[in-house]
Amino acid sequence: MSLSERDELERWIEIIWDQAREFGLDPYPTHFEVVPQHVIYELGAYGLPARFSHWTFGRDYHRQKTSYEYGMSKIYEIVFNTDPCQAFLVEDNSMLSHKFVAAHVLGHCHFFKHNSYFQHTNRRMIEQMRVHAERIAEYEKQFGWREVENFLDTVMTVEMHFDPSAPLVKRKSAEQHEDDRLREGQPMNTDYDDIWNVAGRPDRPKPRARKFPEEPERDLMRFLMEYGRDLEEWQRDIIEIVRSEMLYFLPQMRTKIMNEGFASYWHEKILESLDLTSEEHWEFRRLHSSVLSPSGSRAQINPYYVGFQILKDIERRWDGVMEVGDDEETDWMGRTIARPTGEGRAKLFSVCEEDNDVTFLRRYLTDSLVKKLDLYTYKLQEVDGEKMWVVQDTDWRRVRDSMVDSMTNFGQPILTVEDGDYQRHGELYLKHAYDGKRLDLEYTERVLKNVHRLWGRPVYLESVADDKKIVLKCGDNGEITQEVA
Repeated sequence: MSLSERDELERWIEIIWDQAREFGLDPYPTHFEVVPQHVIYELGAYGLPARFSHWTFGRDYHRQKTSYEYGMSKIYEIVFNTDPCQAFLVEDNSMLSHKFVAAHVLGHCHFFKHNSYFQHTNRRMIEQMRVHAERIAEYEKQFGWREVENFLDTVMTVEMHFDPSAPLVKRKSAEQHEDDRLREGQPMNTDYDDIWNVAGRPDRPKPRARKFPEEPERDLMRFLMEYGRDLEEWQRDIIEIVRSEMLYFLPQMRTKIMNEGFASYWHEKILESLDLTSEEHWEFRRLHSSVLSPSGSRAQINPYYVGFQILKDIERRWDGVMEVGDDEETDWMGRTIARPTGEGRAKLFSVCEEDNDVTFLRRYLTDSLVKKLDLYTYKLQEVDGEKMWVVQDTDWRRVRDSMVDSMTNFGQPILTVEDGDYQRHGELYLKHAYDGKRLDLEYTERVLKNVHRLWGRPVYLESVADDKKIVLKCGDNGEITQEVA
């Protein structure tokens, strides 16, 4: 980029910033940087700058780069949830593309700042990840890169099995749990014991049967990190690093459709308000249509498209613009409320602050939208001796519920630790929260072997297959066995 082009871009970013503020957006201060295409793919693969190295990030980089070189996709920008936000623009973008992307970025930055699910994220995560990367690099020097990468491979197979509520909950440490357990059933020794016990000292309560953990524990990563018996300190540290980074990415996983829809809504509003030439306006509409086109694959949705269309529909209805097929408005309890008028923009900001993708779809994906967006469920079926994907259902409630269901726990099965001292041998008993979808047993067996490596004792996993309870066991020899209860 030449000096004059840089000056031109800076001038337009200031104009776009002022316009965004005039519309009511309140983004974090945003630092823009123009970088080559390969840097964008590195950032996209790693998730954040300065993250630790792992072969899967290299794989993702080449996957994105190859897709771009074959004309299948292009990343125009990347923006990170920090304060100030860090936004990266691709240097071979046209000036209009830069304006388009800058407006889109400010929508994201407002969303990061105001959505409730982002309120507990570490806004200085780039610095934190740099520290993580340095610690892991030091472990590679001490223990060998292959040993460390193999351990990372093991940990990353369970990286999605943490408790999503963890940032909101102040938990007891392992030492506090042990202190509580030792105090359980012990009489209080105070100056008032003789008053409280005038009728004689009550029978000493019988200690409850020891159970560990006392309640099913959903944070498998944390449990393994704290109680894995044979783990070394550097290994516990790596589990904590991976877990904390996944917690940082958690709100972005929860709000993908809303966040992209919100940013797309604002890039359109802001670009429409700018003084563009007819050529620029044509390029803007071409870019906008490209970003918001229905997915090229009929088996996937485009989150930009779906999020944008739902938000536009909310704005229309809350502005009081009616269409055939609109249902009456209801509150969160399903009670009918008066049709709002002229409140569309305020409603968008309210939705941006309060919802995540699950509640967003549950509340605002309507019958007419499901038809308009041509949404349906599908299944693999044999037709004329050939396996093919066919439409299964077009009923809007079942389509909506299917989408919501696929987002529960980010599409990952929910596992809980039921017993960390199973059979009093220190073995680990896990339970799959079966919701009608059976586990991929081949994949599950590979994961179970990795959990065994982290736990250091036999591991059991209870689930359901063919309407029967099954228990998979990974023994000390790494062999997987299955029992039907």
